[in-house]
Amino acid sequence: MASRVVGTVRAVAKKRLIPTKAPLVLTPAAVNQVKKILGENPGTIGLKIGVKTRGCNGLTYTMEYAKEKAKFDEEVLQDGVKILIDSKAQLTLLGTEMDYQTDKLASEFIFNNPNIKGTCGCGESFNV
Repeated sequence: MASRVVGTVRAVAKKRLIPTKAPLVLTPAAVNQVKKILGENPGTIGLKIGVKTRGCNGLTYTMEYAKEKAKFDEEVLQDGVKILIDSKAQLTLLGTEMDYQTDKLASEFIFNNPNIKGTCGCGESFNV
């Protein structure tokens, strides 16, 4: 007698893995500067970034020292630096690179944001 092997095929609902973007990525220069300014301000847990309606084009970035994490803040940990993103700014900042640049006239954080549709002439405000 020949034995028979039978297999059964079943459809299994499998979760699709959806790739996610990092909410915010810091360049090495930005990491070093954030470490420096947080080291000068004891009692802070990190830097909090948000957006505010202001300027001639709509929105502008805000940065402040964070003493505690709010309930809906997004937390980004990179190279020993903690950045908190305000809940209202999370979709606006998604995929943004934060850099720190110094030249003869200014030293500033630069946000390379792929979500921006337009900026004002001075670079202070933007719209999405």
